[in-house]
Amino acid sequence: MRLVILDSSSEVANWSAKYVLKKITQFKPGPDNYFVLGLPTGGTPLGMYKKLIEFHKAGRISFKYVKTFNMDEYVGLPRDHPESYHYYMWNNFFKHIDIDPKNAHVLDGNAPDLNAECESFERLIKEAGGVHLFIGGIGPDGHIAFNEPGSSLASRTRVKTLAQDTLEANARFFDNDMSKVPKQALTVGVATVMDAQEVMILITGTHKAFALYKAIEEGVNHMWTVSAFQQHPHTLMICDEDATLELRVKTVKYFKNLSLVHSRLIEEDS
Repeated sequence: MRLVILDSSSEVANWSAKYVLKKITQFKPGPDNYFVLGLPTGGTPLGMYKKLIEFHKAGRISFKYVKTFNMDEYVGLPRDHPESYHYYMWNNFFKHIDIDPKNAHVLDGNAPDLNAECESFERLIKEAGGVHLFIGGIGPDGHIAFNEPGSSLASRTRVKTLAQDTLEANARFFDNDMSKVPKQALTVGVATVMDAQEVMILITGTHKAFALYKAIEEGVNHMWTVSAFQQHPHTLMICDEDATLELRVKTVKYFKNLSLVHSRLIEEDS
């Protein structure tokens, strides 16, 4: 596991976007060679999406031969609802780049058979050859996607009933009205993300500091599902200074001393 510690959330956005740029560029995608990207929603990755849009408009990156798979979607929320993840992805990313809409996969929370929708999503990932780079964020309780505390670390894409803490945290997006917050979501499983060749997790803010501590300094625990990625052969965690507040000084110094090694990960090929 690599932990990249940066000064601010804007630097996390810039670093992560440069990493995506480099991975896709090195892959040299084409008509018979698609790069497969797993994507998150939420506040943390917004800056990364803005930078990737900038890179695209500057002609530095194309998404024409990229397939994407999003982590999750609410059940029962209309696709054009401002809080649906279809709406989020289209307005914050997809409509600003050259991706073919049929290659941008987001779970359908209004499917007539939700279990079949989840099985189809897993099948589509497999048919695409698996995910090359899965990007995620985490909640303050250490959940990744909607794999909340207590989720199986062997879980696959499925219907998930949301925890009370998640409903309360999400109420701010629904006029602080708990009755409007969807009670279920479709989500990739922990094992779905673990299958990716590489995982990059973005963590910013003091409210994520305890979750980062649990992810880095303690053992694998299904009550903190992000901790599972200690066991992934290629995990990158990108955080800002605020998110390190619960880590031991020795841990922070160790990873900061690797900053020159980490900076080479985003150097563009000459």
